[in-house]
Amino acid sequence: MGAFIGSLLGNSFEKGQSPSFPITAFAQIIPPLPYQNGRVMNLPLQGIKVVELGQLIAGPFAAKILAEFGAEVIKVEPPLTGDPLRKWRLLHNGTSVWWAVQSRNKQSVTLDLRQPKAQEMARQLIRDADVLVENFRPGTLEGWGLSWEELHALNPKLIMLRVSGYGQTGPYRDLPGFGVIGEAMGGLRHLSGEAGRTPVRVGVSIGDSLAALHGVIGILLALRHREQNGGDGQQIDVALYESVFNVMESLIPEYSVFNTVREPAGSSMPGIAPTNAYRCNDGKYALIAGNGDSIYRRLMEKIDRMDLANDPELEHNDGRVRHVARIDAAISTWTAERSMDEVLAALNEARIPAGKIYDAADIANDPHYQARDMLLQSALDDGTPVTLPGIVPKLQDTPGQVRTPAPTLGQHTDAVLEAHGIDAATREEWRRLGVI
Repeated sequence: MGAFIGSLLGNSFEKGQSPSFPITAFAQIIPPLPYQNGRVMNLPLQGIKVVELGQLIAGPFAAKILAEFGAEVIKVEPPLTGDPLRKWRLLHNGTSVWWAVQSRNKQSVTLDLRQPKAQEMARQLIRDADVLVENFRPGTLEGWGLSWEELHALNPKLIMLRVSGYGQTGPYRDLPGFGVIGEAMGGLRHLSGEAGRTPVRVGVSIGDSLAALHGVIGILLALRHREQNGGDGQQIDVALYESVFNVMESLIPEYSVFNTVREPAGSSMPGIAPTNAYRCNDGKYALIAGNGDSIYRRLMEKIDRMDLANDPELEHNDGRVRHVARIDAAISTWTAERSMDEVLAALNEARIPAGKIYDAADIANDPHYQARDMLLQSALDDGTPVTLPGIVPKLQDTPGQVRTPAPTLGQHTDAVLEAHGIDAATREEWRRLGVI
């Protein structure tokens, strides 16, 4: 898949190379279905139509995953401005390069959903859709005449994913909530950073992404249920804070049984030892996870601390947790005398899980990322080369594909509306009125 553009066009376009033609030309000639080894592939979600009313991260990320595995995704954006994500982070020619990732394989249709004509057009798009994805504050779609009850009556097979800060019910449902708020309420932000200091952000919008993944799981389950149980769709309610809370491990059981509130622990893993980031003599850090019983012994042997390897008190994790400061000090002394490369070479030889802490430059030049097609070469709409993340999960027979680049604003409005019976004169009038 690393040479996905070349394979689609019959060229020898390889990883690390860039297309010599503008991406707009690519969009016009790319076939509707991907090819692999000279044959047309049937992707897992081929034939599934998705209407995306989402914006920014959670809803669009869910729709992106569906699109990568074959779903037809029609993304509805406001006229003139489009999805606010187009202006987030670093911009190239006025558009975020993040957009190239989040919206690949999608079609862009502009509709001002505050206007009745646009609301009716949205209903036409949804009438024959399999899935609707939205992540507005609860009540927003109801105000536009696009409630679940109205849409289910219009299209009984419709599956509707609703992502919001606090869910569609409960006392907080009407409060505004972004991913960072979900991370805070879900318990993650309290555990981030160092004890006694300001809680820190993880570094990416993990709350939104977790909500998107839960949303995709819900959609796939609902599609399966619809297939097996008579064709009716259902509503999927995903809350940002619940998506974070769902991965918080033993946080609440520990509080329930021991009345213990887990506190931030920096780079270590509380209750699991030894696992930490250890400074090397070149100023870099090695991440070492020696927390399995046999792994711990090999680690102590490798750093020549047989006293710690043979101590019966440290044979199992519970004992190591009680003495973690002593163990960490021994490992730190050893790493402080070696470069990071020397540390990793020695630990890899002993089959001890360890690695360096990657930044973007490390990722972009890593041979393992390249070998597993996790760095895809594409181009922005002006032909500027861009490297995009690959697609996961990796299905053996029907892997996801990048079929089309992220669209320009409203790129598919005319084609999609014409396919739904809206003639050119009506479209021109709607443009004059700001409907599209």
